[in-house]
Amino acid sequence: MSENPHDQPETLEHPEEALHRRAIRSFVMRAGRMTDAQKRGIDHGWPRFGLSLEQGLLDLDQVFGRQAPRTLEIGFGMGHSLLEMAQVAPDQDFIGVEVHRPGVGSLLNGVLNAGIDNLRVFDCDAIEVLNRCIPDGSLDRVLLFFPDPWHKKKHNKRRIVQLGFAEALRQKLKVGGVFHMATDWQPYAEHMLEVMSAAPGYRNLAEGGGFVPRPEERPVTKFERRGERLGHGVWDLKFARSE
Repeated sequence: MSENPHDQPETLEHPEEALHRRAIRSFVMRAGRMTDAQKRGIDHGWPRFGLSLEQGLLDLDQVFGRQAPRTLEIGFGMGHSLLEMAQVAPDQDFIGVEVHRPGVGSLLNGVLNAGIDNLRVFDCDAIEVLNRCIPDGSLDRVLLFFPDPWHKKKHNKRRIVQLGFAEALRQKLKVGGVFHMATDWQPYAEHMLEVMSAAPGYRNLAEGGGFVPRPEERPVTKFERRGERLGHGVWDLKFARSE
């Protein structure tokens, strides 16, 4: 699927508009060959752990069969860090959203191998998931780790972290719930900090209003280790819903 070439920025006045208007995509649909393990994840894992937009607004207690703290990760890639977080926190529930089908298959295969039941998966646009499926005030955390920074200035409007997105996301967090972002691209880190500092109803959890030290609960990925070897920095941001 190719990108939509509209030029309107996705900085919107009302959160409802951020959830309904998708003229600009923050991701590219990438084709990819599925390995046998990934196919197994889709074939055997999806019927049990997959969620779809057609289900509409979810009763998350019913989905997981319990009440527990809930985390949503947007763009989990191949799912390694999300799987690790779910494994080390069996008392918490996790929802992952990813448009890359091999990544979905990889995560589901990992879930099957690990034998865990506290993780569910969407394979579609996260904005649509927020719009149609996630109840207001239901999330304790939202994670956005290493999103596409859209390096070129003319593509900056495609970055998912914009004021409209922040406003929309705030509705889904509980008061006190945390939006945790991480990036290895300093200009995007600065962009995130600027946007989130301007977004109403959030409080920066970093001392001095900047970036937080690397949180222990965020797993170190192969991607991050490779970046460290190349001398890349990583910036973490945490903003809590304050109202």
